[in-house]
Amino acid sequence: MDKFECLRAFTQVVEQGGFAAAARQMNLSRSAVNKLVIHLEQDLGVKLLQRTTRCVTPTPTGLAFYDRCLQILTDLAEAETAVSQTQAEPKGLLKINAPMSFGIMHLAPLVADFAVLYPAVRVQVTLDDRPLDPFEAGYDLHIRIGERLYPSNLVVHPIYPTPLVLCAAPAYVARQELPQTPADLREHSCLHYGYLSTGNQWRFTGAQGEETIAVTGVLCSNNGEVLRSAAIRGLGLVLLPQFLVTEALAAGTLVPLLPGYQPPQTWVQVLYPVNRHLSIKVKLFTAFLRDHLAPTPTAEP
Repeated sequence: MDKFECLRAFTQVVEQGGFAAAARQMNLSRSAVNKLVIHLEQDLGVKLLQRTTRCVTPTPTGLAFYDRCLQILTDLAEAETAVSQTQAEPKGLLKINAPMSFGIMHLAPLVADFAVLYPAVRVQVTLDDRPLDPFEAGYDLHIRIGERLYPSNLVVHPIYPTPLVLCAAPAYVARQELPQTPADLREHSCLHYGYLSTGNQWRFTGAQGEETIAVTGVLCSNNGEVLRSAAIRGLGLVLLPQFLVTEALAAGTLVPLLPGYQPPQTWVQVLYPVNRHLSIKVKLFTAFLRDHLAPTPTAEP
C-alpha cells in the first residue's frame, strides 16, 4: 500500500475522531480507511489507535507519531505546491466562519473587496457565534476574537489587538454605587457572554496583580450586540471588545468603568488546521485581512 496514503488515513482518523468521519473526508469506504491504518500499524509494529465501540483515540505512541505525520504530509504538500502551476492563480471555494457582530461590522465589506480582486475564488461566509471545532466544521478558516491562541494542531495568525472595555449606561451608573475594584462587580448586574471558555469569569489586572471575579446578571448572550444594547438600556455592566462599544462611548450612551484595572488583551485572529496552511486562497485572504484590518503595521508583537 502507498505509505503516504496510510499516513493520510491515520491523521484523518485522529482528527475526525473515527473511521467513518475519516472515510467521508477522504472519499473512501470505512473499510478501506481501516485497512490503511491496520497496514501502517503492522508495518511499524506498534498500536497507534485505541479502538472502542464508542470512539477511536490515539495511543501515546500514536499521538507522538501523529505530530510527525503532520510534518511529513506538510512537507510533501509544500513540495507538490512548489512545482504545481495550477496554484499560481487562486480559484475554487473559500469557506469562512466568523463571529456575527464582527462579520457584519468589519468583514462584510472586505469579503466583497476580496471577491472583486480574485474573481476566480468563490467565497462562502457563515456568521456564527457558536464555538466550532475547526477540524469538524468544514471551513477553510475561522476568524475568532479572544486571547492569543497557541494550539499545536492549528495555524494561528493574530491580525490585530482589540482591547476589552468595561462600561455601563449613565442611567445605571446614576442609580448604583460605582465599582472601585473588580471585587465590587459581585454586587452588580453583569451582562456576560454565554459561550466563553471562562464562563462567567471576568479577569482584571491592577496594582495588586490579577483578579478573577465570578459575575452574575439578568442577561447572558452569545452575541456582543445583544449585550451592548442591554447595557445601553441600563440593565447592567458589560465587558466587550472595543470595536463594539466605540460609538456608544463617543456618544456618551456608555461610560467606561474601573480605569485603574486592565482586562485581558484580546486579538482578532485567523485560525485553521495545519493541513490548510499551503492553500493559496487561505494565505491570500489572511494577508488581505492583515493589510486591511490592522490599525498599524506594528499591531502584532
